[in-house]
Amino acid sequence: MVREGFKKAQKTIDVSVGESVRIIRELQELSQNQLAELSGIPQSTISAIENDRISLGVERAKALARALKCHPAVLVFPGWEIDEGHAA
Repeated sequence: MVREGFKKAQKTIDVSVGESVRIIRELQELSQNQLAELSGIPQSTISAIENDRISLGVERAKALARALKCHPAVLVFPGWEIDEGHAA
């Protein structure tokens, strides 16, 4: 939906899955250790995810999403854009 007089914002950066986890964690002012306690995922694994050394995976995405109080898709698809012309 484009309103008259307004232009859609340009995307200026790409965010990886690991970066999205880190950004959401930091916005909630959680340390990796605190997130580890909340999610049941070891801190070393959270570090590896945030640094894109290992993939997030479905089960870890669900655990982190519960701990971060967000939908797993926010973590798994950080750059997803909805094409309003095509229904999914």
